[in-house]
This record gives sequence, structure tokens and C-alpha cells, in this order.
Amino acid sequence: MLTVRTEAPCLWKIFSYESYELEPGSPCTVSSGSDPTFACVILPIFTVYQWGQGLCSAASGEYGSCQPNNECVLRGGIPAGPCAVMASCGGVVRENGTYFVNPNHPDSTDGTGSCQLTILKMHPDICQVRLDFDHFSLNGPEIVNHICNTDQFLVSGGSPAPTICGSATGEHMYIDAGMGQSNPIILTVITSGPSFPRSWRVRISQIPCGAIAKADQGCLQYHTGVSGRVKSFNFDPVNGRQLSNQDYSICIRTERNFCSIQYTACPGVVPGNRSRTFTLSGNSNSIVQAMVGGGTQGIPNSCTNDWLMVPCAKIADRLPMASTCEDKICGGTFNAEVSSVERTVVSTIRPFRLAFHADSVEAPTDVDNRGFCLDYVQQPCTSNK
Repeated sequence: MLTVRTEAPCLWKIFSYESYELEPGSPCTVSSGSDPTFACVILPIFTVYQWGQGLCSAASGEYGSCQPNNECVLRGGIPAGPCAVMASCGGVVRENGTYFVNPNHPDSTDGTGSCQLTILKMHPDICQVRLDFDHFSLNGPEIVNHICNTDQFLVSGGSPAPTICGSATGEHMYIDAGMGQSNPIILTVITSGPSFPRSWRVRISQIPCGAIAKADQGCLQYHTGVSGRVKSFNFDPVNGRQLSNQDYSICIRTERNFCSIQYTACPGVVPGNRSRTFTLSGNSNSIVQAMVGGGTQGIPNSCTNDWLMVPCAKIADRLPMASTCEDKICGGTFNAEVSSVERTVVSTIRPFRLAFHADSVEAPTDVDNRGFCLDYVQQPCTSNK
């Protein structure tokens, strides 16, 4: 093993796959056969030089750009192995991989007021900004109409995004960055009301117009892979509340040779009990059947306030396959037909896209709704699809 002295964080571009190990305490050890995207460049004078910038991960789970410590500090970053640029209230950032964090991070904050971050494009060829909520916990909505009237997370300057509060850890948003260089996107957290341990860490990724990671037009959320899970913001089957004033699309990239997609309500917390993972309208403290609308069999005037649109939804195991279908599902049971029994639902409309709408009124008709959590699995093409 060759020991190389370095003062910079590691994970640089490589020319060799050979195994090298930095001195103890260095943030990087590269072993033979590792991913060749980033590693350590060993030059004859035994000095490590940076060969461009890339994305590096720290032991804390945060991501950052590969930069020497002195450059990292000058740019407002925290040398946590890689340069993790963390910005809070009043910050202006243009670095890729920047984090928007609460004051007093990594501890929570109980302060009230407004905390704002401005995002500037790295270059004009940036079309979207992706926000990953690595951690997000604000005071939730009020209990009557589920409106975020104490704490709020807002996005302005780009494509429309819903105001959210409560919990969103693990969720994400895609924001259209507009044309030109001078189109800032502003993230704002407003906190007020009772004492609450608020904390957030939102990772910001700038996406070039030609990147494969770019989401389809009009998608607030964009999921990839044959299978996965989609949820409404602040969903929790026990303590969560469906947020009011929501209107956005959730898109799932159609993978090659897949022609349809199936959705199933997520499993419940207690095995054998009703899942309560799809409760959009009605009194969720009792069993509420599924209601459907927008299709051929929907009950007139149903699903007009809160609904999830699943284009041409049908029950997956209905034999023969029904010729009729519905577009909107609401109520307290996930089913493509009026029923109190949960069923797997299939849609053959491509591209795969869901649309969620919730108005500003819950009470007195709607009580204690949680929102939705669905597992999806894309289905391969057959001669019958």
C-alpha cells in the first residue's frame, strides 16, 4: 500500500483502478475495483491534485462537491470530508449539492420568523432544480381544515409548488427553473405559533436541460424504477394529516418494455387491520368506501373536492378485463370501484402520472384524513396490452 500525504478532501477523478490508501484521518480510502467515477489520483511527486469537481458523500450521509478545504470554507461550506455547502437564513447559493438547513443545524430550532434561501443557476443551461428533503419536520397543519397556518415551506420564482408543513422526510420536489441566467428560485420557511422542535435539511441539485435526470414537464415529483412508493406530503397512518390546498402531479418514468402500472395501498401499521393508507375524504375514524368519478361508472358529483387521479383506473385482477374505467378515486378505500374493500388498481395510460388535488375545506364532512401512500409496480408489455 502506498501512503500519500494530502490536506484536501478526497474522491477525485481517477486514471487508475489500483488500490491506494490515504494517511489515517483522511476522509477517503479507495480499494481495487471500486467505482471508477471518483477516487484518488496518485502522481509521481506524491501530491494529490484535484482533477475537476464531482459529488462526494460524507459519513454523516450528506453529499458535497470535491473541493480542497480552503476553497470549501471560502464558498461557505463545511469541510465534512467532502465540501458540504450548508446555507441557512439569508443565504444566496449557486453551488450544486448545497443544503438549506435550519438555524442551529444539526440541532433543532424553536425560533419563529422567516428563513429564506435564494438559489441562483450555476449556468444558463439549468432547466430544473431538485429539492430532496433529507430531513424535514415543521409544525403540522391545524386539525379542522388541515391548513398550514403556523409553519410553512414555500417555493417561489419557479414552477408552482404547493405549500407544505409537518413531515416530508424522504420526499422531493422538481422545480422548473425557467429560461435565462437571472431567474432565482427562493425557498422560504415561515415559523410561528406554539413551541415546536423544527428542523430541516434540504439538498439542492441543479439539473441541466439535457440531463437524463430531468423530470417530465409539469411533474412536481418524478420517480424512476420498475417499483417504488409514492406518498402525499405529511402522510402518516397514525399521526399525519392530509394537507389542504394541494394540486400537483406525481410522475413515474415508464421503463423500457413496460406498458402498464399497478398501484396498491401501502400495508397498515398493524398486520390484519385496515391500512388507513388511503383516506382522502369522509370521516376516516370509520370505514369509508371508495368513491370514483370522471369515468364511465362514476357516481355523479363524486370526487369533486379531494381526489387522486389515476387515468383510466381498473381493478387489476378483474377477469375479463373490464372495458370501463375511472379517472378519480376518493373516499377512504383504495379501489377503482365503489367498495369498502381495498383492491389493486391498474392503469395502461402512458406516461404514468398521478394527479392529487385537495381543496381548502375539510370540516364538517371530512374528518381526520391522512392522505395516501401507494406502492407501484410496472407491468411488462404483452400481446394483450
